[in-house]
Amino acid sequence: MKIGVSIIEDDSSVREFLGLWLKQSADFRLVSEYGHADSAIARLPQDQPDVVLVDINLSGQSGIRCVRQLKPLLPKTQFMMLTVYSDSDHVMDALSAGATGYLLKRTPREELLAAIKQVHEGGSPMTSFIARQVVQSFQRVEPQTPGLDMLSPREWEVLRLLARGLVYKEIADSLGISMPTINTHVHRIYQKLHVRTRAEAVNRFAPFPDKFPGPVAPKPS
Repeated sequence: MKIGVSIIEDDSSVREFLGLWLKQSADFRLVSEYGHADSAIARLPQDQPDVVLVDINLSGQSGIRCVRQLKPLLPKTQFMMLTVYSDSDHVMDALSAGATGYLLKRTPREELLAAIKQVHEGGSPMTSFIARQVVQSFQRVEPQTPGLDMLSPREWEVLRLLARGLVYKEIADSLGISMPTINTHVHRIYQKLHVRTRAEAVNRFAPFPDKFPGPVAPKPS
């Protein structure tokens, strides 16, 4: 059975050659073509295509917004962006909106047709360096922790309690140590983190609350 494909593209010349490529292939049938997002949103649910090729820079509203509105209406339809935009913001926005493929318009004919088959069969075809951007966006880079690695376990525990809003006396009571000792710990924390205030120390701590896991004494009632 042929794969039904619709096109949402406001450049008539691009729509024409895309439609021609589909008509010339025995594996596809051209279901419909739209030059505006609004008309596609209104009529595409009745077309029930298998795959939709969508430009991003449409008149009226973007192709990403178009996909976001159409995907809930056509949950079984696969949307593939075909655009000139290669930046990571457009890529991630499109995928978040419901697109399952992302190709650039310079993609050769045979590669594009193969990608339509792939997305129809459950794949997520992307131009190679677009795929690299997606991979890199999900790779977690360990953030820098200047000064935090120098804290002792006790200093880290004091900092965690400072971040919870406890005053020095509450911290001393919670840890069973004296006020002078708390003052010493806080002074050393400030030195190691190169900060001057409690707020600066807590801000340095905020991204890494679990770096040194351990029991935290409950805040006194």
